[in-house]
Amino acid sequence: MPQPTCIVTGASRGIGRAVAAEMARTHRVIGTYRSRRDAAEEMSHATGCEIFPCDVASGEDRAALLRFARERFEQLDLLVNNAGVGPRERRDLLEATEESFDELMATNLKGPHFLTQQAARWMAERGQGRIVFVTSISAYTASVNRGEYCISKAGLSMSVALFAERLAKAGVQVFEIRPGIIRTDMIARVEQVYEARIAGGLLPQARMGEGADVAKAVRAIADGLLDYSTGQVINVDGGFHLRSL
Repeated sequence: MPQPTCIVTGASRGIGRAVAAEMARTHRVIGTYRSRRDAAEEMSHATGCEIFPCDVASGEDRAALLRFARERFEQLDLLVNNAGVGPRERRDLLEATEESFDELMATNLKGPHFLTQQAARWMAERGQGRIVFVTSISAYTASVNRGEYCISKAGLSMSVALFAERLAKAGVQVFEIRPGIIRTDMIARVEQVYEARIAGGLLPQARMGEGADVAKAVRAIADGLLDYSTGQVINVDGGFHLRSL
């Protein structure tokens, strides 16, 4: 049996790096990066993953990534759609720009949606595969100073449901992982604000999440432990999604 294979987008840092490192224990991994080649090369050196430059917002880049993967892999077992961006500047909903909206939709929603379309065709050829979308608690939590981010993640959540329904008969399972407040570069500027809110009771499990917490959820999916749960949403958020009186 060939070693299983995996693509992780946005793998140079943060959640993507943690997922790539975890998957590299059992899979041949291609991790993508957009601009931080230095971080990607360091990740590759530490984990043994191959790296490939890919802006998921670009149709040409997505096609090149799949061509590269087909050259390296006999099959594709796991796709982890992790690449995403936050707004360059957090602005109130009444001041946010169309340019920021377009950028986030292209990277956070259109890119993974159409990369999945291409990867799913490959997986369907052999009737087997698993696809993970890394979304966010922002898929259902309104943050009025980064509305475009919330909308992109809400749309991505629907993309999960659509692909799960479409691919079930093809033997391909699709999952959504919704991270909460995870310690990454994306929240670095507001990390202390979040830490204070967590200390004040924001989360039932009173700590900030780490990339490794998300990687463990991907591991369970990759190992087939949830293969009768296609379309499932996995909250990795310290209990943020709970409601209590």
